[in-house]
Formats: sequence, C-alpha cells, structure tokens
Amino acid sequence: MPEIEFQGTKFVVDEDGFIDTYTNWSEAWVQYVKKEEGIDELNEEHRKVIAMLREYYEKNGIAPMVRVLSKVTGFKLKHIYELFPSGPGKGACKMAGLPKPTGCV
Repeated sequence: MPEIEFQGTKFVVDEDGFIDTYTNWSEAWVQYVKKEEGIDELNEEHRKVIAMLREYYEKNGIAPMVRVLSKVTGFKLKHIYELFPSGPGKGACKMAGLPKPTGCV
C-alpha cells in the first residue's frame, strides 16, 4: 500500500487514498484530508459530520447511508456537499478515517 507523509506523520493509504486502518486516524489525518479536499477551515458543522460518521461506524462497522447521515446531523444533503465538495462518501468518510464505502453513502 502507498504511504504518504504530512507534517511529519506517515500514513498508509489504499489506492483511493483512504487511510489503511480506522484506528490510525488522528487530527493530522483530518488536516491532511482537509488540504486535499481544498477546504480552507473546518468549522463546527464539519466536525459534527466527522464525529457522527465515526460514532456510527464504531457502532455498526459500516458508513451510514446518506439519508441517515442527513437525518442525524440535521443537514440537508446539499449542505453536506457544500461542506465536503467531493461528497459524503469520498470526502467526509475519508476525513473521518472510515474505509472507502462500498455503496451509496
């Protein structure tokens, strides 16, 4: 698997750039993905989505469907795409340290 280094921290990633293991997630990873996604600053709404994704994954072992993500956060899908330009599956799940979703997220 490829390895990237960001601010002195090394991460092993898959071919799509997702972190290799959920437990290797850190704030440095969040900052790396933020930069890759072209997000200037993370706000409370970004953090809420990330926290919800991680909590759901810890309980269920998979990423939530988009409808669930929208319902639990209270954000419309359009707003989630505004927060994470590459979408909830690629951008938000990647930033949250989840594996690449296999279906719709």
